[in-house]
Amino acid sequence: MLTIVALLVAGCANTPVGGDPGARPLPPGTTCQSLQSELNRMVGKGVQGTIEAQSSGRKVSPQQAAEAERYNQMLNQYLGARCHV
Repeated sequence: MLTIVALLVAGCANTPVGGDPGARPLPPGTTCQSLQSELNRMVGKGVQGTIEAQSSGRKVSPQQAAEAERYNQMLNQYLGARCHV
């Protein structure tokens, strides 16, 4: 949840003064549905707990850190492409 709020705030900070930047294109071969499925799978595996641990300064394994980074990148793509709208 913290990640979602942080991304939304960051997205607002990057909005040009004159208006909305519009949806960003997804990487080739990626769809909103495929991103959503993968994000849901990662949530089911507990990636949000890892992200919260990192945010509070606790150490996580390199594999957990990589999963958290991948989740954040995918969430950024999902929100940037406006899949949630």
